[in-house]
Amino acid sequence: MMISTVRMMTCWAGLLLMSLGVVTGSKVVQGTDCTEIKLFSPDASSGIYTIHPNGFKYPFKVYCEMRNDGGWTVIQRRSGGKVSFNKNWKKYKWGFGNIRNDHWLGLAKIWGLTRSKQHKSTLRVDLWDFEGGSVYANYQDFRIGGEKAAYKLHVGKYSGTAGDAIRGAYAGIDQNGYGFSTYDRDNDGCSPCIFGDIAVNDCSAKMGGGWWFSRCGSADLHGNWHSGGNNRGWASGLHWDTWRSPESYSAKATRMMVKTIEQ
Repeated sequence: MMISTVRMMTCWAGLLLMSLGVVTGSKVVQGTDCTEIKLFSPDASSGIYTIHPNGFKYPFKVYCEMRNDGGWTVIQRRSGGKVSFNKNWKKYKWGFGNIRNDHWLGLAKIWGLTRSKQHKSTLRVDLWDFEGGSVYANYQDFRIGGEKAAYKLHVGKYSGTAGDAIRGAYAGIDQNGYGFSTYDRDNDGCSPCIFGDIAVNDCSAKMGGGWWFSRCGSADLHGNWHSGGNNRGWASGLHWDTWRSPESYSAKATRMMVKTIEQ
């Protein structure tokens, strides 16, 4: 049975789909995303699932965090320095790392998760420090554009305890509405950007990794990972500058997840 036909079935058939899965080629598709899997299988546990977002060409595997507030599709996780995030555009487009551990899901897949007009997506960012604390940031109406738009970032209303670093710790560095940048594809708006007596042409090279840079901005979770006791004062790191300031602080661990809400 074709996956497109399955998605037009009734709620009863949807329940059957969640319990049995649907074979497309060699993969068993368990839902359009982790939110749908959790909706139809409330007892589903966290782990690896195969999903096929509506309108996306291929199914792919993701890690689902199954929480009391629904199923979240993990799009990024960092907990150490084994996986380098200093990658080129192609790697950031399709993803890298181990989805059970540190990884980036891929811009093309995130676009597939957030592009549907039938639902809106919420982005959750979790941050852990080296002192045993944690904070989070939620953004409603999260989506990114397609590759022709450089996977431009859009986030809606913020809530949480980490602060709204995407819109900036100060005026003029709002990353909302900017395209993604890597060291081989620059969309950060610097030509150059002046910070005191320092001129920066390429935020990806200065901050590390690929991100939605805007005049470099105050959020970047893809720089070099730094160990405890050696995580302060670095230009490159896992930064969320509305959380630990004014000194630059690189987080111990990060996680980014997406949950969908039907319109």
